[in-house]
Amino acid sequence: MTSSKTFTAYGLVAGLCLAAGPASVAYAQEMPPVPQAIEDAGVVRVGTKCDYPPEGFLNNSGTPVGVEVSMGHQIAKYAFGEDAEAEIVCVTGSNRVPALLGGKIDVIIATMGINAERAEVVDFTDPYAWSSSGMVVRAEDSYNKLADLEGKPVAFIKGAWQIPYFDEHHPEVEKLLLDGVSDSLQALMQNRVEGYAHDTAVLISMVQNNSKIRLIEESYKIGTRGAAVRPGETEWLTYVNAAIKRMAEEGKLSEWLETYSDPETVEVKKTFWDMSKKPSQ
Repeated sequence: MTSSKTFTAYGLVAGLCLAAGPASVAYAQEMPPVPQAIEDAGVVRVGTKCDYPPEGFLNNSGTPVGVEVSMGHQIAKYAFGEDAEAEIVCVTGSNRVPALLGGKIDVIIATMGINAERAEVVDFTDPYAWSSSGMVVRAEDSYNKLADLEGKPVAFIKGAWQIPYFDEHHPEVEKLLLDGVSDSLQALMQNRVEGYAHDTAVLISMVQNNSKIRLIEESYKIGTRGAAVRPGETEWLTYVNAAIKRMAEEGKLSEWLETYSDPETVEVKKTFWDMSKKPSQ
C-alpha cells in the first residue's frame, strides 16, 4: 500500500530544477535505423494531449503545441530531417490506447503513466518524467486531506491513473468521470463536485492562475511517465527511446519547458522532468 506524503505545493520542489546545461555539439551515439514501416509512411503520427499545458495544448491559432507535442515533432525531425513535422493527433486519457492499437497513431506521448496494467497492452519507453497526484478544492472550503472527501463527489479524467488509487484507498469517494481538464475544473467551480484529482504538476499551474481554488497538501500515486508503442514493435520502441534520450542530452526538454511553462511554475515543472528528483514511494 502506497502511503500518502504531505507536502507544500511549492515547498515540495523548492530549490530543485532540471539542469539545462549547454546543448551537445554532437550526439554521442548514432541513432538506430528508422523502422521500414515508418520510413515507407514518410510521417510519424503522434498522439498528444491538447488540453494539458505545458505538455500539450492548443495555441491561439488552434495548433497543438507544448513539450510533448515538440517531442513528437523532434522524433520526426530525427527520422526525416529538420524540415519534417509529426502528424499530431489530439487524444484523451480514455482514447489514447485505442487510437494506438487501432492504427490511428504510431506513438503515444500524452502524459502516459507507466503501470503494470497498461504494460499488458502497450510497450513503454524508458521513463522520461515522473509525477505525483494531488487534489484541488475550492479555496473557501475546509477540506485539508484526501480522507475529508470520502462520501463526496470528486472529478476524475476518464482513464486517469488516480481512479484505481481511489478505488483502493478511498472507495467512499464518489467519482464523476469527465473528458478533460477544462470539464473537471468547470465541474468544481459549478459545485457539481467537491474536488478534482489529477497530476500535481498540472494542478499547481491551475492554482497559480486561479485564486478560487487551492491544492490540498497531500500527495499520492508517485509514478513515472513514458511514451508507448504497439506491442512487439521492438525496432520502433528502440528508435523512440533513442530519440527521447537524445532530446534530453541536447537540452531540448528543458528548452521546451522554458518555452511553454508559466514563468512562475517553470522550475516546478522542470523538477518533474528530472528523473533524479523522483522521490521514493
